[in-house]
Amino acid sequence: MAQARAGLMRRAWPVASLALAALVLYLLLVLPNHPDAVTSGAILFFPLELPLILALLIVLRQQAPSTQIVRIALVAILGAIGLLKMADYAMFVSFGRGFNPLLDLHLIEAGWRLLSDAVGAFSAALCILGGLLAIGTTVAATWWATGHWARIESRGRWRAGGIAATLGAAVLLVGDVGHAMQQWRLPISPPGEAFTARLGVERAISYQEAFQDLRSFDLASVGDPFRETAPLLDHIDERDVLFIFVESYGRASFDTPLYAPTHRETLRTLEARLAESGVAMRSAWLRAPMIGGQSWLSHATLANGVWITNQWRYAELLASDRWSLFHFAADAGFRTAAVMPAITLDWPEADRMGFETVLAADDLGYRGQPFNWVTMPDQYTLVALDRLLLKTPDPRPLFAQVALISSHAPWVPIPPLLGWDELGDGTIFDTWAQSGDPPDIVWRDRDRVREQYRKAVDYSLKVVGGYALRQFDRIPLMVVLGDHQTARFVSQSDSFDVPIHIIGPPKLIERTDAWGWQQGLIPAEESPVWRMDSFRDRFLSAFSSAEPVL
Repeated sequence: MAQARAGLMRRAWPVASLALAALVLYLLLVLPNHPDAVTSGAILFFPLELPLILALLIVLRQQAPSTQIVRIALVAILGAIGLLKMADYAMFVSFGRGFNPLLDLHLIEAGWRLLSDAVGAFSAALCILGGLLAIGTTVAATWWATGHWARIESRGRWRAGGIAATLGAAVLLVGDVGHAMQQWRLPISPPGEAFTARLGVERAISYQEAFQDLRSFDLASVGDPFRETAPLLDHIDERDVLFIFVESYGRASFDTPLYAPTHRETLRTLEARLAESGVAMRSAWLRAPMIGGQSWLSHATLANGVWITNQWRYAELLASDRWSLFHFAADAGFRTAAVMPAITLDWPEADRMGFETVLAADDLGYRGQPFNWVTMPDQYTLVALDRLLLKTPDPRPLFAQVALISSHAPWVPIPPLLGWDELGDGTIFDTWAQSGDPPDIVWRDRDRVREQYRKAVDYSLKVVGGYALRQFDRIPLMVVLGDHQTARFVSQSDSFDVPIHIIGPPKLIERTDAWGWQQGLIPAEESPVWRMDSFRDRFLSAFSSAEPVL
């Protein structure tokens, strides 16, 4: 009996091992690249690439050099697409788009810094190590699986049948890819889907288009109807102008039930208090060039009036001679400045952006403890702005960009709003800088992450509103906007829209009446949605007596 059982096992093992090898290839082919595809049914569709791969391996001769070349090519292609799927997944979670190696390699360092701040350097290193081990295991398993099927001998009519099956599977795969990409229509639906092959073709096309776009972008940034126009910004009446970006402040604050009640109520309260002080307000929407991160792309898009969707476009802009709002403001007699508490390294591109003064993290005088990634609370940033830029003997009005970062991930901890005259050098915040659970605890629970995001954005909105109320004697013209929506798993939204508010003396705000924006701080659902790159020219037109030279 034992011998019979052993013989049965010996006969069954080749079949079982072939099934296991096919399963390895199957799982690699059905691996999703988007979080929305991670469903119970995602693993059940049949990949049309599988019969082609198996038939091809069978008809190849085991010892032939061509077999090894095919196996190496298969492992390389499947491994590369598998890695692309994992990179896609991470990018869709973080930035709402797929991964493009032409444009996104620079994000690796930024992703490491954010991950290590959120969960700790050791946990982040374990995540990276786990990813590398997964990649290595996948490559080894794919090599084993292809080798197992390549051992099957096919001769005579079996070999001819295998070649026919290979050609038939190839035709079916090409037909399905073309059908899915709307190049043609198949008369019947195939018994599966060539998702992995289609993804590879689509990405090859998208990379080619991205390369062509990068080559042609310099043409889009030439020509500026305002470059030869004067006078500009002469209708601001020597008033200070502040462009205040609120990190990760997006349409979710108005549309997502997790956040809308809190953020709308905060804005309604601030709107009433500002109106009582004689301040006018208008609000609408801008479409940001991205979601999830890379705030500098939005800063550049708004200031330069050019659609900056990736780092290569950003580099092309810096290499051009296009003027930003801050160049025009300097030409009109304003002091220009950037208040950037998130900048902790060298920022050489600032010289190209039109800023006379740059106040990075080390320049703001903060002596308190950082709030994890956030170098200092927003309230301190705005007090430093007053101290270092507004309350100076320079008679020129200020035209400044301010980036507030308390609403940047990881959103813990969050300080309370303190007395504006009590902040000193910032050490008063030390009580809260290390309070509560650290990010590596909070980020284990997505509901807690969303709750912290709700609180962080609410804090930033209250800080901006409180700051505006402090300027009642001569309030600056304030443009307050979000830089981008936060990651989709937090925002619960697919929108790229961010709110924008313009706040200031009624005489100046009236100059924007033609824009059709909603009065107050809560933009209406039907309020205009402009692409962010259109704002620069509209702003220059509204506050200048001259018309652009077209």
